[in-house]
Amino acid sequence: MSRIQVESWAHLLEVLYADSWDEDLARFRSPYIFRGLSDANYSLRTSLTRLGGAYAGMENHLLRNFRKYAHRNIVERDTFWHWLSLGQHHGLPTRLLDWTLSPLVAAHFATANPDRFDRDGAIWMVNHRKTHEVLPDKLRTELDRERSDFFTVDMLARAVPGLAELDTLSPPEFVIFFEPPSIDERITNQYALFSVMPSTGSCLSDWLAQNPDLFHLIILPARLKWEVRDKLDQANITERVLFPGLDGLSQWQRRYYTPKKYPE
Repeated sequence: MSRIQVESWAHLLEVLYADSWDEDLARFRSPYIFRGLSDANYSLRTSLTRLGGAYAGMENHLLRNFRKYAHRNIVERDTFWHWLSLGQHHGLPTRLLDWTLSPLVAAHFATANPDRFDRDGAIWMVNHRKTHEVLPDKLRTELDRERSDFFTVDMLARAVPGLAELDTLSPPEFVIFFEPPSIDERITNQYALFSVMPSTGSCLSDWLAQNPDLFHLIILPARLKWEVRDKLDQANITERVLFPGLDGLSQWQRRYYTPKKYPE
């Protein structure tokens, strides 16, 4: 792992866009995906594990009942992965985690909560190309066949129809990054990805710690958060854009007009 504490807005941009040059394509195409957190002490725990208690035994019940009661919301394809994506998108506790291909969107989520501006934030950068190298053969074959950087829900459905099939693959721990279906503009505007691991108890930050060559952890000091936030607003990376609709508009204005609470 490379743990990098940034010292300025310019330094943050330099780190976020590092290693973007792709020699084969002669284009700037970063191998990294990003997840922003308002508190650097947060781990990459899923909403399912945060339920606590016997959460592992609740996974199938949550998914079964969501699918039963959400039947009026027609998904693009009637596959398990479409339904799981829909549930994650609407707040159902799942073993998925949200990621983005946009470093600035990740920086938004690291600075979206003014109540956390008194503590350091973090942006995780994971090299998705390297994570592909440790996938089970069955999954790597599917990616290679499609010549794709990421799985789609249809590709996952062909390779592993559900979590039971996923959990039996070897090696016992790996991570899949996949593109959710374009359920609404929020998914599209956030340039969203989901991650999933076999086993409800897997914690991605623990697994990454055992594979330090796969990621960087950027620490965003509290003293920089107001500057980063204001410059993201100027760049139009805001709730109004990332959460289209009246809710996002209200969230943006509430945050934008929050007075500065913490000294530099």
